Amino acid sequence: MSPWYTLLVALVGLERLAELVVARRNLRWSLERGGVVSGRGHYPFMVVLHTALLVGCLLEVWLADRPFVPALGWPMVALVAAAQGLRWWCIATLGPQWNTQVVVVPGLPLVRRGPYRLSWLPHPNYVAVAVEGAALPLVHTAWITAVAFTLLNAPLMVVRLRSETAALAALAHEPGRPGRSPAVSGETPA
Repeated sequence: MSPWYTLLVALVGLERLAELVVARRNLRWSLERGGVVSGRGHYPFMVVLHTALLVGCLLEVWLADRPFVPALGWPMVALVAAAQGLRWWCIATLGPQWNTQVVVVPGLPLVRRGPYRLSWLPHPNYVAVAVEGAALPLVHTAWITAVAFTLLNAPLMVVRLRSETAALAALAHEPGRPGRSPAVSGETPA
């Protein structure tokens, strides 16, 4: 296994830890403003899956002696970098409303700027997660990890999106909240 690939996976792991720091700070901000956390049941599975992605990348390359194929690897490195850029664009755009959990803050408008202004891309952060989950393993031809992550992440994202939709709908229909458009945070697993 290439030492630089181990470094790449470690850097993605550090990025995930940075996300958790931001998420904890933002959770405190949201709760101070009456934020409500929803969909906690699926969150531990997201944490396990995303941790397994990083471990799987390294184990598959090491155990199966997966080679680095430049024609595949370099485009995948570019996709990993693009996914990180999109993810942090989402985080910066949502500001304190971004979180790794589903948190609805009453009275805040839905964010319609940055990547969220693109109507053809309703959940840009989840796109970043999906791209990274496929591309990071394929940098070093760990195709089993890429396929496994993609197949396990798809139903998890369905649950996540339903959780976000239900959280927004529940708050929008609360008595005493007419005309308010709540904001939901979430949009990335740890």
